[in-house]
Amino acid sequence: MPELPEVETIRRDLQRVLRGKKIARVQLRKKKLVRGGARAFERRLAGQSIGAVKRRGKLLIFSLGDKKQYLLMHLKMTGQLIYAGGQETVAGGHGYPSVDKLPNKYSHVIFHFTDGSALYFNDMRQFGHAAVVDEDEMKRIVSGYGVEPLSRLFTPARLGEILRGRQATLKSVLLDQSKIAGLGSIYVDEASFLAGLRPTQRADRLSKKKIKKLHGGIRQVLQRAIKHRGTTFNDYVDARGRRGGFARLLKVYGRGGQRCLRCKKGIIERVKAGGRSASFCPNCQV
Repeated sequence: MPELPEVETIRRDLQRVLRGKKIARVQLRKKKLVRGGARAFERRLAGQSIGAVKRRGKLLIFSLGDKKQYLLMHLKMTGQLIYAGGQETVAGGHGYPSVDKLPNKYSHVIFHFTDGSALYFNDMRQFGHAAVVDEDEMKRIVSGYGVEPLSRLFTPARLGEILRGRQATLKSVLLDQSKIAGLGSIYVDEASFLAGLRPTQRADRLSKKKIKKLHGGIRQVLQRAIKHRGTTFNDYVDARGRRGGFARLLKVYGRGGQRCLRCKKGIIERVKAGGRSASFCPNCQV
C-alpha cells in the first residue's frame, strides 16, 4: 500500500493535471467501490469541477466546484489512479496492470471530463473506495486521523503523549492511523533505524531523549522519501508512471538477512511485531 510519501507524490502530480477539469459524467463499472449509493455518486459529480487536491494521511481529498462537496478516494492495497488526456498519461498507485491499455478489466470507476480526457480508478483486488461527501462529513472522516507527522503539531512532546502508557510494540503504535496519519511499515522501520531503536520494543519504555531521536527520524525519512518521489518495489509507481527513487536508500526494510550498511557488523533481522513484520539491525538498534 502506498504510504504518506507516495500519496503525497500522487497528490502533487494529479493536482497539476486535474485542477480545473470539469466532470461530464462518471461511469461506474463496479459499484462496490463507491460508498453512499451509485446513483447519488454519479449525480453529485456530474458537472462538478476539480479544485485543489489535498491529502489526509493516505486519503486523497478532491475539492469540487461546489465548495461544500468533496470527492474522497483511498487506493488501499492495489488501487491505481490514471489520468489520460491527449498525449499525456499520468499514473499513480499500484504498478499492475500496466497503463498502456485503458480502460481494462480493472477500470471500475471512470471519470470523463468535458475536454475528452478521463481519470481511471483501477483496483485489482477491489479494496479501494471512493465517496462524495459534504463538508461536515469530510471533517468527521478526517478527524479520525491522527496528527500529520510533517506538520508543526507533530512535536517530540506530542509523540511522547502518543507513546505514553502504550504497552504494545513501538511499530504497532506508530502504525495506528488514529494517532499518526500516513505512516506505514516501510517508513516506521526506516525511522526506527535512524533513531537507533528496535521497532519491536514496548512503546512506553522510551526515554525523552529516545523519543526526540525517533521524532527526528520520522520527519527526516518522510522528507527524504518525498524528495525522491517515494519507494518502489515491484508494484508502486508515482503519478507520472515513474518508479520512486527512495528504494535504493533503504537501510533495513526489505533487507532481511543482509549486512547492516551502517555498522557493517549486524545482519538485518526480520521478525513479527504485533502481527506485522519489522526489520532492524540487532547491533545498531537497541
